[in-house]
Amino acid sequence: MSTEPTLHVVLYQPEIPANTGAVGRTCVAAGAKLWLVRPLGYRLDDRRMRRAGLDYWRHLAWETVDDWHDLLQRLPDAKSRLWLFSKSAPRLYTDAALAPGDVLVFGSETRGLPPSLLKAHPDRSLRIPTRPEVRSLNLSVSVGIAVYEALRQISGRDV
Repeated sequence: MSTEPTLHVVLYQPEIPANTGAVGRTCVAAGAKLWLVRPLGYRLDDRRMRRAGLDYWRHLAWETVDDWHDLLQRLPDAKSRLWLFSKSAPRLYTDAALAPGDVLVFGSETRGLPPSLLKAHPDRSLRIPTRPEVRSLNLSVSVGIAVYEALRQISGRDV
């Protein structure tokens, strides 16, 4: 197995531990590294997070960083590899050319990504379409959709 992750998944100030656990499990399945940008809405030893991640958490490559600036320091190529997911983005996630090493960024469950971040990267903002009756998708569902679309594109076949 390669030491370089296939993808980087960033949760910007996540609030719900079970979502983070489920995202961690998806990252293990996909060979992605999980990045958590503080502040977090829970403690990292939260039993709900561990339970959602089951026994896969020990196989997860992950790091926490104090803020957005720290993340960019740890991932120096991130600016050119970022894909920001937002329900307000004009571009569909399926219209992006995703590649190995890309950084998929998701906001908190209640606030999403900060408008300033989306404004700074308008050409790198993507949305997953939903019907008007749905306010938003669950964070872990959104991550799963995006990660497996990236893997489909990377592999050139269904995964």
